[in-house]
Amino acid sequence: MARRACDGAGLLDAFREAVANLEAHVDEINALNVYPVPDGDTGSNMLATVRAALDEAEAVEGQPADRIAAAISFGALMGARGNSGVITSQIFRGMAEGLGGKTRFNGLDLAHALSEGARTAYGAVAKPVEGTILTVIRESAAAAVTAAERDADIESVLGATLDAAERSVARTPSLLAILREAGVVDAGGQGLYRLFQGALLHLAGRSPAGAVRARSRAGTGPKVSTLVAHADVGFGYETMFLLQPNGTGSLDVDAIRDHLESIGDSVLVAGDARALKVHVHNEQPDRVIGFGLSVGSLSRISVENLDNQARDVREMRAASFTGTAPDADLSQPAAAGVQPAATGASPAAAPVAAPTPALGVLAVTAGDGLAAIFREFGVAAVIQGGQSANPSTGELLEAIDALEAREIIILPNNPNVVLAARQVASMTDRPIVVVPTRNAAEGFAALLSLDPQLDAAANAGPMTEAGRAIQSLVVTEAVRDAKIGGRKVKRGQTIALDPDDGLVAVDGDREKCVLAAVASLQAGFELVTIFYGDGADLTEVEGMAQRIGAILPAVDVEVRHGGQPFYRYLIAAE
Repeated sequence: MARRACDGAGLLDAFREAVANLEAHVDEINALNVYPVPDGDTGSNMLATVRAALDEAEAVEGQPADRIAAAISFGALMGARGNSGVITSQIFRGMAEGLGGKTRFNGLDLAHALSEGARTAYGAVAKPVEGTILTVIRESAAAAVTAAERDADIESVLGATLDAAERSVARTPSLLAILREAGVVDAGGQGLYRLFQGALLHLAGRSPAGAVRARSRAGTGPKVSTLVAHADVGFGYETMFLLQPNGTGSLDVDAIRDHLESIGDSVLVAGDARALKVHVHNEQPDRVIGFGLSVGSLSRISVENLDNQARDVREMRAASFTGTAPDADLSQPAAAGVQPAATGASPAAAPVAAPTPALGVLAVTAGDGLAAIFREFGVAAVIQGGQSANPSTGELLEAIDALEAREIIILPNNPNVVLAARQVASMTDRPIVVVPTRNAAEGFAALLSLDPQLDAAANAGPMTEAGRAIQSLVVTEAVRDAKIGGRKVKRGQTIALDPDDGLVAVDGDREKCVLAAVASLQAGFELVTIFYGDGADLTEVEGMAQRIGAILPAVDVEVRHGGQPFYRYLIAAE
């Protein structure tokens, strides 16, 4: 029997199975690295992103299709990790906009939503590259439109979408030479294909291996709910506040969310029984505030006329306000995973109100040693994260929310964190600048050019130039055979990679590889710093420093503990 339309429950079920299918193939996607390094994380980042989206969607189970789609979009936005996760979140954002106002949708609606997803994803990337997930979503959406114009059956349209995605992924090596030479397809595109595949398997009555089950309200069966008019259609007011229990009581999170959904729309509730951040759209903000006062005490109350706000501004305000992780103690704001820079203040000292700093720096890095060095530079906060542990948009937003500075500079120190950082910069009221550092060494160099007398925008250019002015290398072991830049690499060999030139040295002998990589650096530097991490010890790295000093007698060589995972050495020349 043809499936002519899909409601909110059907959308949630299909998305649940899409996530399950991605989870079943996450190792396959992680292995699609261009370089044979041990930190492939595209699949892991996409999975973390869609899991966050699923959590949000399950929290509004029983709602119409547009509400489920909006929850998926919001969850993906806040949970987005890595470039693949950020682009995936933008696809969902566009799809949610395409399904706006629809309690149910047919194949044509789905095709339109996919087209909006492709358009939004392309718009989120400054310089779109073909042969990536962007190509796959664009070609899949085009196929969906063609199929829907012939037959608006949901299953037929999704089947055409999946077929097009498979063909598009297979073609990615023909569009990107680096993929063709490495003998792999685009990992992000493959992840998107697996999501489509899982949704289609659900429609066909088959469950992917390791299917995700409903984690809240499991086993309760289908729900029927009354449609609440979408506040974005009639606008009205946006009400936000921090809700805490009176005395020693606790908050009933589910009951609060259910009541708010009965009197408003675009309901977002983040937190736990100790404290909640609440966001609601409706025509009567007094009812929302009155209800809040009936169950607890309120602070940080905000009421805005939505008629005076563009839709994107409304979404960013909601995301920014409710972006706190559920386990956070909102009564004592502190960003999870954020380590404030040491101040040296005595615990016994009387509290003195300090003026809000004009400028603060948030650095992302992996490794205790590297984090300690950033603290030595006096950064406002450090988020531990990097390859295979990219911080989510929500975690970055939470860290920024914990800082007191009027303006903030973010040092992502990893190419895979830049998009998430830039997304966060568009979601806050404070001026935020992203200096696109690609590793910790570039981050240290950027900090040396920071002028505290200038604002964040004025510092961005000089800091970016300073980060790019140094030369850097990372050294690790190949996890598979590969061919890169015409050079053959065998599993287990030591490889050295340059952020600009890619593979610069490979050898079965670690010392020979490192010395060859250092010899490939452009002359003119006076200092080489070796940050040692996983697999290396102090004795080994001191010996390596002596050998580098022997071939570069006019250059100083320093050793620092980095503690970075996956990469034995991070080497900087300046």
